[in-house]
Amino acid sequence: MAVIFDPLRGRVRPEASHPDAAIIDVLTRTYSGADWAVLTGAGMSTDSGVPDYRGPDSPPRKPMTIQTFLSHPDQRARYWARSWMGWPRMRGTQPNQAHLALAELSVAGIITQNVDGLHQAAAEAVAADRGNDAGAPAPSPVIDLHGSLDRVICLSNGHLFDRDWVQRRLSELNPDFAEEVGIDPIDVETAPDGDVEREDTAGFAVLDCPECGGLLKPDVVYFGDSVPAARVQAANRIADEAAGLVVLGSSLAVLSGLRFVRTAAKEGKPVVIVTDGPTRGDEFADFRSISRVADFVTAWASR
Repeated sequence: MAVIFDPLRGRVRPEASHPDAAIIDVLTRTYSGADWAVLTGAGMSTDSGVPDYRGPDSPPRKPMTIQTFLSHPDQRARYWARSWMGWPRMRGTQPNQAHLALAELSVAGIITQNVDGLHQAAAEAVAADRGNDAGAPAPSPVIDLHGSLDRVICLSNGHLFDRDWVQRRLSELNPDFAEEVGIDPIDVETAPDGDVEREDTAGFAVLDCPECGGLLKPDVVYFGDSVPAARVQAANRIADEAAGLVVLGSSLAVLSGLRFVRTAAKEGKPVVIVTDGPTRGDEFADFRSISRVADFVTAWASR
């Protein structure tokens, strides 16, 4: 497994371009919420207990690459052992104030680089809070650009399985594993993609596809993998139809997110970036806030 190359090396956090109130005036007075496509990154979910890869306090991470995953059965066992240990903690995460505030807004769409499903959970919570209000706006569409941890896909024939079902089957195949390695899956610290940084994974039994015997992996885009074309098209449609782009909590270190910023800037659309660290897209931002994402989105939703 490879340590992530840091494309932000040498970059420093810029100054805020405008006060938040002035930026929010642009979001709400010059334009309406429906004019904005929103791109979100790991900074949206840190308050929910999901760590990020590149925050100032983040330790070096060693994520599984698709090449490593496919290279040997031992590597797949290593990944699934770590994922099995991390899933109970990841499954229990809840939307934070940033997710809930964004769910209150009717934006053109949310394109998220996160794989935690918290935007959808926030939309459900907001809808439940609104009850049977016939005049309530429909939830903003969400595109999980990098997939979702609650699904597992067969790499041979595309069969999809519920992650909880896979978790139960892995537990049946490895009934004594947690005790043997001395961990409590509820108390472990997960990595951003839901697995656990643990080396002692020998002997973990892996589940193959029950339909065809193919290899199973979480339905997420690993490092070195490609975003499915249909998902890219759906995200492009949201970005193309929007009048501008708001980036929340992303360092834009990954090209799959940065290209939305580059395209918006090339087309002359306003770009707003909100995060408390440097990003690869700072030179493209018309409006730059260095506030905490939750504070900014809460203020935006209150207008």
